[in-house]
Amino acid sequence: MDKVMSNKKVIALYVLPALLLILAVVYIPIVLTGYYGLHSWNGIGAMNFLGLDNYKELIVDAKFWSSAWHSFLLALFSTLSLVIYLAIAMVLASKIKGANLFRKIYLIPMLLSSVAIAQLWLKIYHPTNGIVNNILESIGFANPPAWLAEPKLVMFALFVPILWQYAGFYILIYYAALKNIPASLEEAAKIDGASAWQIAWKIKLPLVMEVAKVTIVLAVVGSLKYFDLIYVMTDGGPNGASEVMASYMYHTAFRSYDFGYGSAIGFFLLVICLVATWLIRKFTASKDTIQYS
Repeated sequence: MDKVMSNKKVIALYVLPALLLILAVVYIPIVLTGYYGLHSWNGIGAMNFLGLDNYKELIVDAKFWSSAWHSFLLALFSTLSLVIYLAIAMVLASKIKGANLFRKIYLIPMLLSSVAIAQLWLKIYHPTNGIVNNILESIGFANPPAWLAEPKLVMFALFVPILWQYAGFYILIYYAALKNIPASLEEAAKIDGASAWQIAWKIKLPLVMEVAKVTIVLAVVGSLKYFDLIYVMTDGGPNGASEVMASYMYHTAFRSYDFGYGSAIGFFLLVICLVATWLIRKFTASKDTIQYS
């Protein structure tokens, strides 16, 4: 077996199918998207080469930058929510009473589709029959808002189900990282008189920082390209108040039938995600990595 696996031709043969698959579903579509962005095209007829005109128009497109701002807000809130997820994971990893039940409950949103979650929260936010407004009315608010119809409130109303949807995913990642920390470290700290807060801040947090950096990238990039739940709940409305970059790309390409400009938006979105990933990795990079065995 070792002789076979040391043969470079055999290694290449094993790797080739995966490389071809990645090439077909990732790299070729990226190149084609950038290529289509250089043209005026309705998706059916002949393409008219425009050069960089679509990308130049994108730079001065107020609607695009408004959608980009909404995506940035979602990325910001998603990143800040990681602190809450980490705190919950630390509590669950500390063997408190009822932790096993809670570990099952927080995974429920991960089992639901985005459409099901959107339909659930549409009922919750219903202006007359929704539980949110019913609670507000019961405590004295005479005219609670229509959450998904108010331009100033709609994005913040959408943040709640989106963050709830992915809470279990990030808590699970943090929980696995925390459980991987040797119990002997915590026991030694307790013997030395460390409090629960000191153990969490001085021992657990530094040891899960590498995992935290990965989750920051996942949260930011995932937020920048987020689409499905917003599409079902508001479709970018009212009047573009909840439009994000991915939904603006969809509306441009598949409703306005401007596939050239829509492709330019998609390619620019890819560039933004790559730049965001590079910046996060650059600013969170550290020369020293804490290791334990």
